[in-house]
Amino acid sequence: MKQVLLLLLCALLSHAASAQRAAELTALLQRHGVPGMQVVYTKGRKVEAYQVGVREAGSSQPVTATTIFEAASLGKEMLTYVALRLHDRHLLDLDKPLLQYYSYPRLQGQPRAARITARMVLAHTAGLPNWAENPTKPGWKTSALVLKYAPDSCWNYSGEGYAFLQKTLEHLTGKSFETLATEEIFKPLKLQNSSFQWRESFAAAASAGHDGAGKPSPIDHFTEPNAGFSLYTTAADYSRFLQAFSGGRGLQPATAQLLLTLATPANRCGQPSSAADPYIAWACGVGLATTSRGLAQWQWGDNGNFKGIFMTLPGQQASVLVFTNSSNGPKLVDEVLRLFFGPGQYWATQWLAE
Repeated sequence: MKQVLLLLLCALLSHAASAQRAAELTALLQRHGVPGMQVVYTKGRKVEAYQVGVREAGSSQPVTATTIFEAASLGKEMLTYVALRLHDRHLLDLDKPLLQYYSYPRLQGQPRAARITARMVLAHTAGLPNWAENPTKPGWKTSALVLKYAPDSCWNYSGEGYAFLQKTLEHLTGKSFETLATEEIFKPLKLQNSSFQWRESFAAAASAGHDGAGKPSPIDHFTEPNAGFSLYTTAADYSRFLQAFSGGRGLQPATAQLLLTLATPANRCGQPSSAADPYIAWACGVGLATTSRGLAQWQWGDNGNFKGIFMTLPGQQASVLVFTNSSNGPKLVDEVLRLFFGPGQYWATQWLAE
């Protein structure tokens, strides 16, 4: 009888704590002008999922667990995972120049590009720009891609590098990236609400995006997969992937260790050192941060009117994932991290703002 009462008490306390966190998340939305968000917090086997606010400002449609968000650059970790799985099958050598696998037309006339490897791309040291042109415009696919820096000389965030690697993997396998993601991630992990291409079935559950003034705009309809920005998903789906990714599930032990090992100190090309720089580095496909709670993995996503972030604390088997439907999303990230991880300095948002 005592054991039953103890279990009931624990359940009541847990419910009360979750209700309090939901109320605090709702207050953060109002304080920072964000219409809605999804948050998933994990600690060991415990999973807490929160959906707060509305899909579109001025409407009464609530954000639910199945509301579709643009995950933006968080799709890059899925490309990383696919690349590392292909590496484990000896289909991709991380240190072999990518142009020896696939002659990327956009890099013609760029002799320095012959040095670029998958390892450089995954660590953002390939020397490529973020985007040569707007990648959602028709002319991007045939635009010239010019290196900004010497490969492996400094850190420069690059969606173009990931696009190059994506094209290489598609060439090696003869499959589209949507097919690769489906075979390697979506089906095995049972992610039913995720795709790198717009589906009409998403329309009924999709969130609108919002600018800083709260003006809504329809969710983008990306018709071709691009790991750098086109992922549609929910926090529930992506968190399941994040547990596999951060724990190296499905990877050889030595390969999984690459996700926790410094590949570059992330010294930003052409920029002076900043206060947060000593605390930020990059592993093979994911950011690293030295936080008050130990080593963290992290990545942010920015599609303008959709912004998100994840941070994992491998030493504590904990993670926080945040999807927002507003360009104001970054304003609440630190408070969300402290709400779940506890007080401390987490450095990622400060580094991004510098």
